[in-house]
Amino acid sequence: MNRSARRDGTPDRGRGKPARSTTGKKDAPRGGTGNASRGGTGGAARTGTGGAPKKPHRGQAAAPGATNKRGKPKQAKPQRQQVPVTPKISNAKPARHQHTDNVAPKQLAAGEGVRLQKVLAQAGVASRRAAEELIEQGRVEVDGAIVVEQGLRVDPENAVVRVDGIRVVVKKDLVHIALNKPRGWQSTMSDDLGRPCIGDIVSERVSAGQRLFHVGRLDADTEGLILLTNDGDLAHRLMHPSFEVPKTYLATVNGVVDRGLGRTLKAGVELDDGPAKVDSFQLLDVNGKQSLVRIVLHEGRKHIVRRLLEAVGHPVVRLVRTDIGSVSLGDGRPGTLRVLGRGEVGSLYKAVGL
Repeated sequence: MNRSARRDGTPDRGRGKPARSTTGKKDAPRGGTGNASRGGTGGAARTGTGGAPKKPHRGQAAAPGATNKRGKPKQAKPQRQQVPVTPKISNAKPARHQHTDNVAPKQLAAGEGVRLQKVLAQAGVASRRAAEELIEQGRVEVDGAIVVEQGLRVDPENAVVRVDGIRVVVKKDLVHIALNKPRGWQSTMSDDLGRPCIGDIVSERVSAGQRLFHVGRLDADTEGLILLTNDGDLAHRLMHPSFEVPKTYLATVNGVVDRGLGRTLKAGVELDDGPAKVDSFQLLDVNGKQSLVRIVLHEGRKHIVRRLLEAVGHPVVRLVRTDIGSVSLGDGRPGTLRVLGRGEVGSLYKAVGL
């Protein structure tokens, strides 16, 4: 018989300490094969094969008998209803915004027109996701009013869309081209005498149905930038002197130009059809008996640059137009075409108030 024994005859192991199981863990409480707080055949808190009761999804009914921390029955939260988004119009001005007239754009009915973010993406402004961010930032306006929320549908054929105050051309059929006119070619779409003309360069486009206008003219001996477009309103305004769109020329002239010549040309020179003057003048280089100068002016009279320089004693040897407004000739060889970028087109519309 052991040194210490209970009254019923069972030996006392370890002086009152609980006996350890053969696995090294404490024996489970009576009333089940596992802990009451755990799952298994004797657990009460968990169901099935174990694990805490899952929280019901929003709008899903709570499990029968489920209670919250205070012991009250849980109730399912009502599911949120989808509310249709109505485009909002804000009159706050974005950066560089210049065209607000406080008139909300026309909201087209569902199924009509095209969503604004898609119109911007098709115009090459940005991806649809980036276009949505531009709208949220208040940087996009339609027909003079700023749109700050998604969902507006517009008519691409009639809507005037601007980003940061610069117009975005959204009509798919509009064409804007920069042509590097070669020396000796006529600035016409056709020539009765059979001489080479700019119409020969774009003949494939014309035969495909595009009606193109050349913006202004260059005489046959002048080379450089000519714009072609099928937007007649834009072409008319770019040529009209009242809009004062600047044009830049590089001229190689005979003689060594005096640096004071710029003041004379800016003050004005009397020609046979009236006085004329330049906006800016710069002497770039002197090479022997010839000089290279840069002239900027917005006059549109015939042979105006040649007549001005000849009037001050420096006949033109070679003349190249390099810029119209903010559109530059680029690096293309004479006779090549390039489609204007979105920023270039926007700057032209802005220059003439369209």
